Amino acid sequence: MFAVLKTGGKQYRVQAGDVLRVEKLDAVAGDKIQFNEVLMVGTTIGVPFVAGAAVQAEVIDQIKGEKVIHYVKRRRKHSSQRTKGHRQHLTLVRVTEVLEKGAEKTGVKAAVGTVAARRAAHEAPGAARAEKPVKAAKAAAPEAAEKPKRAAKAAASAEE
Repeated sequence: MFAVLKTGGKQYRVQAGDVLRVEKLDAVAGDKIQFNEVLMVGTTIGVPFVAGAAVQAEVIDQIKGEKVIHYVKRRRKHSSQRTKGHRQHLTLVRVTEVLEKGAEKTGVKAAVGTVAARRAAHEAPGAARAEKPVKAAKAAAPEAAEKPKRAAKAAASAEE
């Protein structure tokens, strides 16, 4: 049986035993994860997702993709060139099982991307940021520096 799942802004058609290179997930090698955003299982099409369906997978490794070179050359009296390279962070996973029903009862960790994991940790109730205290000396310093200038200007205008 096959399924179409969504992760990292892309859709993948998978079945048991497939090896995928997906956008980086918040998991280490050997972890068992579960993709809950399943768009289609066999002949069942979700609106937008199939309720209770999931795809379970095992994380093989965290890898980097091939290097992509971006080259820019500006013309006309400007002899500037720029070369930039980029290697995308990817997670290698092996699909172990496609579930049509009962995804909530499995107890397997949901597949979460690193960006989503950082946002969730940041928005956690215990992760409130402490405000930086404003130093009174710095706040008072500009006012104290302006007073002699004002007095000097007032004295100069009085003399005239």
